[in-house]
Parts: sequence; C-alpha cells; structure tokens
Amino acid sequence: MSTNPMRNVLVNGNKLFRTFNAARGLSVSPNESGTKILKSPRRDVEIPKQTIPEYVFQRMEQFSKYIAFECSITKRNYTFGEVRTKCRNLSKALRKKLKLQKRDTVALYIPNIPEFPIATLGCLEAGLVVTTINALYTPDEISRQLKDSSTKAVITIPEMYENVTVAIEKLQKKLPIICINTQSGQSLPQGAINFNEFANNVIDIPDFENAEASDLAFLPYSSGTTGLPKGVELSHSNIVSNLAQFNVPEINFMEQTTDSFQEVTPAVLPMFHIYGFTVTTLNMLVNGVKVITLPKFTPELYVDVLRNNDVSMLFVAPPLLLFLSENPSVKEEYFRSLKVVLCGAAPLGALDEERFIHKAKKNVYLLQGYGLTETSPVIAMTTRDIKEKLREKTEGSIGVPLPNTQIKIANVNDLSGKPLGPNESGELLVKGPQVMRCYHNNPKATEEIFLDGWLRTGDLAHYDDFGLLFITDRVKELIKVKGFQVAPAELEEVIRDFPTVGDAAVIGIPHKEHGEVPRAYVVPRTKDDNINLEELNSFVNEKVAKYKQLRGGVQIVSEIPKNAAGKILRRQLKLKFQSENIK
Repeated sequence: MSTNPMRNVLVNGNKLFRTFNAARGLSVSPNESGTKILKSPRRDVEIPKQTIPEYVFQRMEQFSKYIAFECSITKRNYTFGEVRTKCRNLSKALRKKLKLQKRDTVALYIPNIPEFPIATLGCLEAGLVVTTINALYTPDEISRQLKDSSTKAVITIPEMYENVTVAIEKLQKKLPIICINTQSGQSLPQGAINFNEFANNVIDIPDFENAEASDLAFLPYSSGTTGLPKGVELSHSNIVSNLAQFNVPEINFMEQTTDSFQEVTPAVLPMFHIYGFTVTTLNMLVNGVKVITLPKFTPELYVDVLRNNDVSMLFVAPPLLLFLSENPSVKEEYFRSLKVVLCGAAPLGALDEERFIHKAKKNVYLLQGYGLTETSPVIAMTTRDIKEKLREKTEGSIGVPLPNTQIKIANVNDLSGKPLGPNESGELLVKGPQVMRCYHNNPKATEEIFLDGWLRTGDLAHYDDFGLLFITDRVKELIKVKGFQVAPAELEEVIRDFPTVGDAAVIGIPHKEHGEVPRAYVVPRTKDDNINLEELNSFVNEKVAKYKQLRGGVQIVSEIPKNAAGKILRRQLKLKFQSENIK
C-alpha cells in the first residue's frame, strides 16, 4: 500500500508532536493537509502590545534585591533594582541634557560590561533607537555605521574612545560621546560625558510615555544573505514577540529566582550581537538571572568564571562548545551546577554534541536554537520535551518552530517558494511576528530578502519524518562538484573528529575538471599535535562520498577566521587562497 510521507508528518500532527503532546497533555492542532509548512507544536501566544522596557521592567520588582549583572574582572555589579533606577535616570538625562528627541539614534560601541543593559534600556525608555556597533570594528567601519544610522550620540568606554573620535572626524561633524568608566579611579578622556552622572542623578522631568510597540527600537547591522552590513530595523514588537515566544512555560528552561536559588550564566557572546542582546541580556532580566559579563573571551578568564561560580546555564556558539569539550583546562567539576546549554549562531553537528556530553559526564540538556539578526533572532529551537522523547534523533537538530512562527523549505532557484517535503533540502524561509520590518535605507536589499511575505534566511535546511529541522549550510557557500552540492559544514564536522584536529573550515576552490573542489583549513588540537595530512585525507575519504573528498588540499593554520557570533568567515579564506595563488 502506498503512503504519503507528508501526510505522516503534517496531517497526523507528526510523530514528534503526537508523542510529546500526548505525554504533556497539550492540545495542539496539526498543520493542514498538503501545506508542507511547519508550525510549532505549541499554541500561539498572545504578543503583548508593549515596548521593550515595559515588557522587561514589569517583572523586575520581584527580583529587585538580587544581583543582575556582575563584571568578571572588576567584580562591580548592579542589582535588578539598581538597573531599573539607572535606566530611568539615563533616559531623562539623554532627553534633558542632550536634547535628544523620539526616534533619534544612539550608538553603543561597548563590550560586554554590566552597564550595557543600562545604556540600552535607558535609551529605549527615552524613545530613542539603539544601534550597536561591533566592538572589533575599525574607525572606518564605525564611521560607515554612524553615517548610515544617522546617529546623534555615542556611548563607549575610555579604552575605545579614540576609535570613536577618529570615526566621527571622518564624518566631519560633532557628536556627543558618553563614556562608561570600567575601572575604579579611571579618568575620562577629555571632552567625554560621564555616563555615571547621567545614570546616577535624578532629573525631575516626566517619564516618557509616547513610545509605541510598532516603533523602531533596535538597529543592528547584518550582511544578510550576502553583501555589506545593512541596518536591520527591529521594532519593540519584534523583540517583545521573541521574548514572549520563548518564555512560554513549556519552552522556558529557567527556574524562578528565590532567596535560596538564582540561575547564573556567563555572558561571553557579544551583547552587541542580536543573540547576546535578546537572549543573554534582555531575557536574563526578564527571568531574574545573574549574568557575569566577560568584556572579551580569553580561555583563562572564561575558565576562571566556570571554576568560581555555580554556573547553571551556558549560552554558546559552536566554537565555544568545542573549546569546552577539548581544552584540558576545562575540568569536569566546573560543570557541577550546569543544567542546560543552548547553542546557536551556527550549526552544531551531532558529533560535537556527543563530545561535550562526554566531557561534562552528567545529564545536561544540550539544546540548539536557530535564528538570525533579521528575526530578532530566534525562530526555532529544541526543548527539553523533545530531547526526552526523541533523544539521539535530535542530535544536530535545531528543533521545531517557536509559537506564532511558520517555516517552510523551498528550492533555492524556485521563485514561487513552493514548499518541499520531508528530507528534501532547500532554503529555509520564515514568517512570524519576530521578523524585521525592513533593511534601513535599503529597499533593494529588503525586496531581495523577502519572497511573497516570507523572509529568505539564506540557509540550507531540511526536516525529517519527525518534523525536526536541520541546518546544513549557507546557500552562498555551497561547493558544486560536477553538479553535486557539497556543504562545507558537513565536511568540517567530519574533519573535527580527527584526533589531532581542533578546528576546521572548508571552502570551494576552482577546478578545471570538476568545476569546484573542497579545500580544508585545519587547526591542531594542541600546540604539540602534529596533523598527518595523509592520514587525515584517508580518514575523511572513508566517511564521505567521493565527490566530497578534499581534492583541493588541506592547509594547516593557527586559527580559523570567525565573526563575533562564531560563524566561519569563508570569504576571508577564499581571499587568502587567491592571494597565495595556489595552483
């Protein structure tokens, strides 16, 4: 008897939904017959018509006496009550002293420090727009973003002040620069405004009450599926939607803060990046979590935080999880209080999941989330329910759509956006209240990223017979060997399993016969490890189809170039290959 696999997945509510919904007593309507559009097994949630400060602050009073943010280096910290007070003071000072008006943009050029949420929410409470600048940017890159975002003021730290002044000089205009002292007794640069004077002093003017949920709130910059960084217009409603979506009881994995317990997590993912901003800054405030901020990642500092704190949750990108799994300085006992790890920003392979669980030697929920700057960011994730019911089937999966979210897989070259069925690979497209309004000042890029109302993520994906989603690679980074598509991420996972390899990246290079062939760049696991390239090639050849073999060669390097979110910068490796003129 013939069967329709899509009917099994969608019409019957799919195996996954039936299994854990029945066990949890959930009532969820399955997707309609034949739509091939994935929806959450959870009920849609009501999205509050609130601004970000309204949503975040409404629960903070109950956490008022507990520490919200603490610096891993200086140990300076602020309670939730102090954060709330300083945000209100800052919002009034920005309006009164700098004469900033509703919808004016303020740029934040700061690393992960306890003042980051104060600066952000203070601006938002004043009805201003926040644009965050990558802390690694050069003056030229800063200047470009200041100009495109029409920034009216900048908040930074003394250590980064010079970069800001040079960037502003390139604009041939004057902008006020507010500086946050990060050390006791530190002097402010000449001409800088003291952040503490704005945040600590009460100004007797009315609170701002005119912001709307639909107003532009956050303006991060992203390259999208291709090209130079573009401003991503995220409204208050976009980000509040995302906070509401993953705070439903069945998805939220955080315990209530009490006098005897408080969740603790280190914040090493950049707060200027959407993952760090929404997930490890705003969402931690909503849930009363103590956040230990790391201004930058060093192995010694990160390990010190794990060693000296009862860390219960980790929010990571794949490179950080690999570090935790492989670095000998990370001891099993440092995971003594760890319950949950959420990995995002790039695909995490099943083998990488297994390595971490083996290292931790305890029952840790290793969950994956998926999203992008243009979606505030989360659109799909695994949950504890799914992990418990499907176990090894979830390895390498980004899970299922969040509530209020629709996802479909479509052929990359099909402009009709016709959805594909189970186990068919294509581009992942998404609809939901967390999807951005548009690209700032860039209607052409906005038109290109939307297809009939669906946002094109630029990521290749598929879903299995259980409705679980898997990301395989970026559309633009596929290697085409004799017409066959090779996903670099797949090869990278295989290579990283080789005993002496610590990290790897794969690109496609030109080949007369095959069109393109894969070329790998590998980093030794330790400084004493020697990678035998002949053995590595044999190892890979045993695990992949012939067209996926590393015919483009393997080069040993000291590090793999990555952006702040942990994504491999393959374009840099391609430029490196071209510059070396390897034949």
